[in-house]
Amino acid sequence: MKIFKLTPLLLLFVFASCTSVRVVTDYDKKADFNNYSSFAFYKPGIDEAKISDLDKKRILRAIDANLQSKGMTKSESPSLLVSIFTKERERVDVYNNNFGYGWGWNPWYYGGRYGNTVSRSTEGSLYIDLIDAKTNELVWQGVGSSQLYTGSDIDRREEKIREIVSEILAEYPPGAMAKK
Repeated sequence: MKIFKLTPLLLLFVFASCTSVRVVTDYDKKADFNNYSSFAFYKPGIDEAKISDLDKKRILRAIDANLQSKGMTKSESPSLLVSIFTKERERVDVYNNNFGYGWGWNPWYYGGRYGNTVSRSTEGSLYIDLIDAKTNELVWQGVGSSQLYTGSDIDRREEKIREIVSEILAEYPPGAMAKK
């Protein structure tokens, strides 16, 4: 009977550990994050991002929704400016398939092939910068890295972008994850 009580907790742990987004954040310890209640997008920074305009729109919509869910408002005279930056790199994984036994070298053991398997994928990083609008200084930065979805399913692409943005902004303001 105890196993049934632990099952939801175990499933939550398994799903929480399966996230495919790695997040790192950094912030200015002297910044008072309670003073930031409004935001606007910093167009010059966003224009520099080397991604399609459609993906930029998806990212900005996801950021907008996340910040508004935290009680912030979009404003013409904001306390924070939001900028984004992207990077991508090819990831190469080599899996060693050496199996068998005995002395000497033989490329086939038990019908299997002796060698390595190489897997290539594209990994992208999204940087979200929050800049104090009065001082024009960076006060918080979140970086999310994940394997990119490159298929033609627009809904899946949008869902992946929302996931990455949500994982990054879950850690804003600093200490937000500790409070949950």
